[in-house]
Amino acid sequence: MKIFLLIPALILSLCSAAAPKETVTPASDARITYVGRTCVQGGDVSFDWTGVYLRLAFEGRYLAVRVSDTHKNYYNVWLDRDMAGEPDKVVSTFGRDSLIVLFDEKDIPSRGSHRVILQKRTEAEQGRTTLHSFTTRGDLLQAEGLRPRLLEFVGDSYTCGYGAENSVRTDPFKPETENQNKTYAAILSRYFGADRLVIAHSGQGIARNYGDGGRGLHMPDRYGYVFDCDPSAGTWDAASHPYRPDMTIIYLCTNDFSTGRQPTAGEFTAHYRRLLEAVKANYGPAHKILCVAGPGDPLMPQYVQAAVAASGMEQVWAVNLCPMGLDSDGDLGASWHPSYAGHRKWAHALLPYVATITGWPLEDKVLK
Repeated sequence: MKIFLLIPALILSLCSAAAPKETVTPASDARITYVGRTCVQGGDVSFDWTGVYLRLAFEGRYLAVRVSDTHKNYYNVWLDRDMAGEPDKVVSTFGRDSLIVLFDEKDIPSRGSHRVILQKRTEAEQGRTTLHSFTTRGDLLQAEGLRPRLLEFVGDSYTCGYGAENSVRTDPFKPETENQNKTYAAILSRYFGADRLVIAHSGQGIARNYGDGGRGLHMPDRYGYVFDCDPSAGTWDAASHPYRPDMTIIYLCTNDFSTGRQPTAGEFTAHYRRLLEAVKANYGPAHKILCVAGPGDPLMPQYVQAAVAASGMEQVWAVNLCPMGLDSDGDLGASWHPSYAGHRKWAHALLPYVATITGWPLEDKVLK
């Protein structure tokens, strides 16, 4: 009898010893790689700009995040693969101190080490996210660091991916259909194997916002902020961060010409120069900048080209996208914004310019 009583006790003891212990790691841990503008306070990491993402590696079959959000944001999550294609999950963040289980045993069949990418797909108007900690049942590992190639994008709703997951141009905007990972910016970055920094806000222009909204605050102002929607938080100190983009792509001016109006050429030029100066101040006078004029009013390319010429700066170029580049029936998503199909076309149009300016070779592969 003693033998049969000891065996279950021994089994229970062995199972208890083998049960993985939960480890809680602050979100600010140096083994986690963040790409985008963030603010670190103690163990917390906060951000509101669209497209911010992180890479995290861990052992085991369980990963959860403790998070707070001022409103409600949506995130793409990938397990053991890069950011191309559909995410493995889309999760939303809202409320205070929520615990979100990203993956558990039913999601991860194999033991060993795994890597995760978590990306903010909605823009700052949907709220500011604060990551508090990550919980694993295994060790947190060193994640992949910044890639050798890095692109910066400055833009409006097109760069945010406003309505990109919709395919009906008359549908209204919903946060659920905004996805920065399906924009021309994301597609170009994936093609070149580059990380990306995204500074974008819907409705913003160079000198005039959509329908004159938010007068006195435009993208040349927002570009310097740590938080898109909170000027009081201070300015972004580029010198104290490891980000040194190979080039910056500015895709702005559609909202300047919205509702049949536009600023004067002189006003536009002065504001554009402020933005160019801010970018150069971050990365140096030799930094490369491509200024894109989107399709729309025929004056838009003239304004952008004149602003670039008037700046007198080196390593700054202007290019315009032709209205015939998109099919208005098949390439538009919600509220007449480009769908993923439309963004792929814009990426194709800009591809040779990025390759020429950076010196990166073109490869025989599909943009996706």
